[in-house]
Amino acid sequence: MSGNLPGNAKAVFIIGAKCIGQYGGYETFLDKLTETHQNETSIKYFIVTKANGDGAMDETKLNGVSGIEKAEDGSVKSFVYHNANVVKIKVPQIGAAQAIAYDIKAFKWCLRYISENNIRDAIVYVLACRIGPFFGGLVKKAHKLGAKVFVNPDGHEWKRAKWSGPVRKYWKESERLMTKHADLMVCDSVNIEKYIREEYSGYSPKTTFIAYGADLKKSTLSDDDRKFTEWLASHGLSKDNYYMCCGRFVPENSFEIMIREFMRSKSTKDFAIITTKNDSLLEELEQKLHWRSDSRIKFVGTVYDPELLKKIRENAYANFHGHTVGGTNPSLLEALGATDLNLLIDVGFNREVGQDAALYWGSGEGELARLIDEADLMDGKTREAFGSKAKERIRTAYSWQFIGDEYKRVFLA
Repeated sequence: MSGNLPGNAKAVFIIGAKCIGQYGGYETFLDKLTETHQNETSIKYFIVTKANGDGAMDETKLNGVSGIEKAEDGSVKSFVYHNANVVKIKVPQIGAAQAIAYDIKAFKWCLRYISENNIRDAIVYVLACRIGPFFGGLVKKAHKLGAKVFVNPDGHEWKRAKWSGPVRKYWKESERLMTKHADLMVCDSVNIEKYIREEYSGYSPKTTFIAYGADLKKSTLSDDDRKFTEWLASHGLSKDNYYMCCGRFVPENSFEIMIREFMRSKSTKDFAIITTKNDSLLEELEQKLHWRSDSRIKFVGTVYDPELLKKIRENAYANFHGHTVGGTNPSLLEALGATDLNLLIDVGFNREVGQDAALYWGSGEGELARLIDEADLMDGKTREAFGSKAKERIRTAYSWQFIGDEYKRVFLA
C-alpha cells in the first residue's frame, strides 16, 4: 500500500470499527463518510479493520473494491474502497478482550505507518472508548510524530446490559482516561457532548458535535420487485400491514419490552423483527414471554441488502426504535428517512433526533401497547404528516452530505 499522499491531502487514520458497511453505527458511518468524500482531494483516509474473529472485515460484501493486496498465505491484507485505503489486521482470539487488543494493535499500526512514511499533521480518529489505560502512552507517541488524536465516545458503553459489573467499571474508567488525553472528543449527540463536558469538567475537554447521517433517496426496488415480494412472502408479511424494528439483538435495544407490549396490544398486524443471531437471548425471551405462541411475532433474520432494507422500511406500517444506549443511532435515522410512523422509546438521544416527527413510549407495562392500539387507528393523512416531518428532520440536520461537510471542517481545521 503506497504511503504517498495526493497533493497536500490530510491523512486521517480511523480505527475502532471492525469492518465497513455491515450492521452497527460505526460500520455504517465509515461506509457513508468515505462514500461522501471519495472524490475529496484534501483528505486521504486510512481505515484499519479486523481480519479475523467476530465481525471481521469481509470485502466481498462491498461493491467497488479495488487495489487488493494479498499476504503470503493468500489472505487479503489491504484494499481500496471509496478511495480510502483499508487495512486488515489479525487479532488474537481472546474473547471480549479482543476488541481492546484490536484497538491497540490498530493504533500502533497507524503510528508505524505515519513514522515510516514521514506523514506530517496526521489525525488518528478512534471510535469508542475501549483502551483508556493504554491511551495516554499512545497519544504521547502520536504527538511526537506531529499527529493529533480524536475520539468518538459513542454512547454510554458502560451502561450496556451485556457487561458484568467489573467490565462496566473498566469501560467507565476507560472513557475517563480517553477523554483526559484526547485532543478532541467528537460527539454524535448533543446529549453525549453535554455529558462529556459535565462529567469530566476537571479536564476541560475540547468537544464538538457531529451526528451520524442518513439519506432520503427512495429504494431502487419497485413495490413489485421480486426481491421484495419474495422476502415478504417468505415471512408471511404484506405491505403496509406490519410493524418492524431493526437493530442488534441485545438487551439494551428493548426487545423484551417491544415483544411483550405487542403481544399485549390488540393489533391485527404483524411485528417483523430484523436482527442479529443471539440464541441465548431468544430462548430467554421465550421463557419470559412465550412469544412463539403469538403468530404476529416474526423474527425474520438479518437484511444486509441496503435497497431491500430500505424497501422494507418504506412499506412498514410503523417502525419501533428501542435503543436506550448510545448517541445518534443510524437505524433511527434510516427509519425516519423511510418510514412514515416511528414509535421511539423515550430517552434523550431519541427525543433529540426525532423531536415532533415521532411518537414516544416508556418502558412501563401497558404504555407501548396503548400507543400501538392508538397507532392502529391512525388515518393515512396523519401518518403521512409524521412522515413528512421525519424526512424534513433528516434533510435539515442529518444528510450525509451535511455530516461529511462537518467532518471535513473538523479534520482540516
